Amino acid sequence: MTKGSDLLVAALENEGVDRIFGIPGEENLDVVESIRKSSIQLVLTRHEQAAAFMAATYGRLTGKPGVCLTTLGPGALNLSTGAAYALLGAMPMIMITGQKGILSSRQARFQVVDVVASMKPLTKLSRQIVSPQMIPTTVREAFRIAQEERPGPVHLELPEDIAAEECQPVPLIAPHAVELPTASDLSLERAASIIMAAKRPLLMFGAAASRPRSTSDIAQFVLRTQIPFFTTQMGKGTVPGGTELYMGTAALSERDYVHEAIEQADLIVTIGHDTIEKPPFIMGAEGPNVVHVGYLPATVEQVYFPQSEVIGDIGPSLKALADRIEGKLPNAQALLHLREGILSRIAARATEDRFTPQRLVHDVREAMPHDGILALDNGMYKIWFARNYRTRMANTLLLDNALATMGAGLPSAMTAAMLYPERRVMAVCGDGGFMMNSQELETAVRMKLNLVVLVIEDGAYGMIRWKQAVDEFPDFGMTFGNPDFVKYAQSYGAQGTRVTEIGQFKQVIATAFAEGGVHLVNVPIDYSENERVLVKELRERLPAILES
Repeated sequence: MTKGSDLLVAALENEGVDRIFGIPGEENLDVVESIRKSSIQLVLTRHEQAAAFMAATYGRLTGKPGVCLTTLGPGALNLSTGAAYALLGAMPMIMITGQKGILSSRQARFQVVDVVASMKPLTKLSRQIVSPQMIPTTVREAFRIAQEERPGPVHLELPEDIAAEECQPVPLIAPHAVELPTASDLSLERAASIIMAAKRPLLMFGAAASRPRSTSDIAQFVLRTQIPFFTTQMGKGTVPGGTELYMGTAALSERDYVHEAIEQADLIVTIGHDTIEKPPFIMGAEGPNVVHVGYLPATVEQVYFPQSEVIGDIGPSLKALADRIEGKLPNAQALLHLREGILSRIAARATEDRFTPQRLVHDVREAMPHDGILALDNGMYKIWFARNYRTRMANTLLLDNALATMGAGLPSAMTAAMLYPERRVMAVCGDGGFMMNSQELETAVRMKLNLVVLVIEDGAYGMIRWKQAVDEFPDFGMTFGNPDFVKYAQSYGAQGTRVTEIGQFKQVIATAFAEGGVHLVNVPIDYSENERVLVKELRERLPAILES
């Protein structure tokens, strides 16, 4: 005889699961015992939200669903932000939550909320398991749904009596590869004719272009067509930013320097654009024309309504499209002359002897090798890293421009450090976002991770304070106090360093990586550049006030 929990864990092993993030409760104890006897590692976190962020990032980096485990009620509900993070960010994830027994009710309604219903709008599928015999098929279906385009989270609720119920062994369902179709010949021919007729074409790479499965074909498409490109925030790294065709990243929706090229383009080929991202440009009656290349049809929005679509597996579809247009684009580089001006203005004042965002980005870039991974939390600095940080590999700048939640930077970096222990990994957090999941420093130390945590300190919710100033509201209600971050890190068993002179910064980072372990680096920030660059300079470029 076997138990329902044994079937669950065997089904997870069958899917290749090697670790589960989470905080179990008494309703999960049979599952915990089954994990103990398995090959799966239980990564115990200090908050369920962090477990969800870690599982989602596992899915983002590997393409395989990450798994997290919590108890019922409050533990399960703490997954909600992580579920939305994975849903909007298209990250495959399986969330397993416990529940009181369903065959009897010895504790009445104690701690019981309808988690399955609460998760339905936040997941691709939310289901309660009502018998052990259905576990293998339910788990296989959950993984299939989580991985298929568009990827996202799936929730399974396992009541404690179903987990403990003994039953006869049930055969597992072997996973199999599911190949996505390539775009139709008709759509490829139509797109090819539009691109060949364009006078000022431009490529854009979005969030879906960062899927691990397709990055090599995407880079080849750029090389074969020689059309200059820009990226969305979540599309950074899809094609190496060091290429001579890179025009910049759209960190704002309009009026930034990269929009000089966007505004002059008569055609933009968007590759992997997902409208969950803050719009990288605004479509209107005056153009530009857009060809949408994606796994799924475009979501038509007020600011995004493509005139042509190429739908299918992005990598092979781009290869087929390049076969049709390579060597037939006399105007391919019509916008390339704008590149030097755009990039030079973005990089301006990056070596000033001050704690400016530009200087921090510059020094971090120099400290990170080409395969180093940066995981950003959400704050004002995210705009600066999106604009100024040049990526050379896919998924080496992990930022969230979909849900854009605070608190995800540290857990995301921890997952990257677990998956790639041989690579440099850094979390970049503001003091506000860092404190939302700072307790996970203990988890990082306990897991013996090699990780640098950069905490940028301004004693305020800086982005909202900036917006408050831009909109000419009084400066009110956005400031707070902080702990001594160095002592705070040390209290968890991590190392801590406070940088007081900008000239020390790069060496402190290098030393932290060389020493290994978990190291927090605390730096102040001079956000006066927000007003000077992101408001005044851009206002001068176009005589209109900066909009959100």
